[in-house]
Amino acid sequence: MLKSAIPDREKLTAIRRVKTWTVERFGLSQDMTVSAVEVACGLPGCPPLETIVTFWTTSESRHAFKVFKPIIEVTSEDLPPSWMKQAMVSNGDDLSCC
Repeated sequence: MLKSAIPDREKLTAIRRVKTWTVERFGLSQDMTVSAVEVACGLPGCPPLETIVTFWTTSESRHAFKVFKPIIEVTSEDLPPSWMKQAMVSNGDDLSCC
């Protein structure tokens, strides 16, 4: 049986929730782009599913962090503290470490 490519309602709700928490935690404006995705990781030592959250404060400043669990299990306590905002600047494509 083929699985639908459309995420279920629970996952969409979780995505919205994580994005809202990210905006609130890091003091982002509503017009800033925030992405929250769940990805499968096949690398040794990686959890089977992890959540990657990315947001831009300027067109050249991308911030990113990972939560090592599926998006529906992420809680607001899993997000980094607001004072880590500058430490999360990631201008490369490699998010393999954190």
